[in-house]
Amino acid sequence: MLLDVDGPIGPATAEYIEQGLAKAAAQKSALVVIRMDTPGGLDTSMRAIIKAVIASPVPVATFVPSGGRAASAGTYILLASHVAAMAPGTNLGAATPVQIGGGEQSFPIPGMDRFKKNEDAKPVSSNKHPGMKEKIANDAVAYIRSLARLHGRNQEWAEKAVTEAASLAAKDALAQHVIDLIAEDIDDLLAKVDGREVTVQGKKRIITTKGATLVPVLPDWRAKFLSIITNPNVAYILLMIGVYGLIFEFYSPGLIFPGVAGGICLVLGLYALQLLPINYAGLALTILGLSLIVAETFVPSFGALGIGGIVAFILGSVILLDTDMPGFGISLPLIVALAGTMSGLMLLTVLYLARSRRRAVVSGPEEMVGSTGSVVNWSGEVGNIRIHGELWRAKAREPLVAGQDVKVIRLDGLTLIVEPLGDRRE
Repeated sequence: MLLDVDGPIGPATAEYIEQGLAKAAAQKSALVVIRMDTPGGLDTSMRAIIKAVIASPVPVATFVPSGGRAASAGTYILLASHVAAMAPGTNLGAATPVQIGGGEQSFPIPGMDRFKKNEDAKPVSSNKHPGMKEKIANDAVAYIRSLARLHGRNQEWAEKAVTEAASLAAKDALAQHVIDLIAEDIDDLLAKVDGREVTVQGKKRIITTKGATLVPVLPDWRAKFLSIITNPNVAYILLMIGVYGLIFEFYSPGLIFPGVAGGICLVLGLYALQLLPINYAGLALTILGLSLIVAETFVPSFGALGIGGIVAFILGSVILLDTDMPGFGISLPLIVALAGTMSGLMLLTVLYLARSRRRAVVSGPEEMVGSTGSVVNWSGEVGNIRIHGELWRAKAREPLVAGQDVKVIRLDGLTLIVEPLGDRRE
């Protein structure tokens, strides 16, 4: 079976590989070939793939096609495979973990060149109390050495791939026993692995590919859907649509569609984000920014809340994803475009509010003051007047007669206080 990995390694890639290996095991395939060209990816997804490869009852040959690379996480997966193969013109390495959270510098770390020369070769930190970078490095070194040792590959170079971000071309990798063979293409690979002995789940096994049929395995709908929504930009847009959809629904109850669509998008966005390495401070700032922008429309502050919201939104969006891995960042132009759109809407809101303050009152009790009407009937100081086509109870300091024009000077509850206006009508 042939599985294709082209691009950053993320949750969708891990699910696709796991499903492909499960299918190969169920059908008792002779071999699984992972054709991989990747710049790296997420640690959690990489480890999930490696667990599936190690646990697979079917031998796995990972092959880097011509012009491709197995960088960072790809190097770990290549070393974990039962057969590691590369085409001419390819490279692997640069497996240094990227420091995340807090913007610290990447490796190499001072003191990382001091290692015990034993089988485990655990790094020795230059500090009595190693920091987070040293802990991450120690873990990565131990992990990649164990993967190299699993199939008898060069542990010393694997260690350098972490501590020195070392890289090798295919020919050099073969010479230094980092990989098993060089093949021109998949057909050449299948010919060269035929009859090769590998260790699968602790037992020796001979790979037999002569006369075998190569069956490409495509991602199912769930893996494709997961691949789409776990794109950081898509997850970010879903989150924005979800928040604004719910806002529109609460602002205008009964529209239904914005609320339904917003709820679905919000859940999908949050689901995608929880699969990605998000920075919760960034998420909090993003939500705070949106809240302040919305608050500007309900509690007019003539830009104070809105400007603060835009600043919080931009800062939160920039630090939302807690990784520098290629393919797992939110596009800066997208952030700027959304921030600009929200700034424009906020500016329009402020302009409308400023204009509305200059308009005459057209509704409510205040609108009645100064309005004119005519007396319908009157007795003493109390009577009824018609104003705006409605009958109102009214009082005046002097007697009035039917048909006389009056002007409202103030309100006393639901009673209008009026005074005569012009001459009386007969």
